Amino acid sequence: MSAVPINHVLILAAILFSVGLTGVLARRNIIFMLVSVEVMLNAAGLAFVAAGARWQQADGQVMFLFILTMASAEVAVGLALILHLHWRRLSLDSDTLNKMKG
Repeated sequence: MSAVPINHVLILAAILFSVGLTGVLARRNIIFMLVSVEVMLNAAGLAFVAAGARWQQADGQVMFLFILTMASAEVAVGLALILHLHWRRLSLDSDTLNKMKG
């Protein structure tokens, strides 16, 4: 069984991270922004797992579990904020939420 070279995995992680960053910067809908942050976190987790596999240690997998835990907490808090903002403003457009000053 042939292993995938670490360069290919890190290139894939960089592409996924850039797609997520583009999604955060380009989208106006908060739910799509949350999904893009999830893609960025998964790209970072993929890089950790690849590095752990390269050096044959479980540290990358442990870090990926921490990333998954943080991502689930981020989703829970983010969705609660989104529901509250939608209830208050009746919109999920981030430009309309800019008017929430003072």
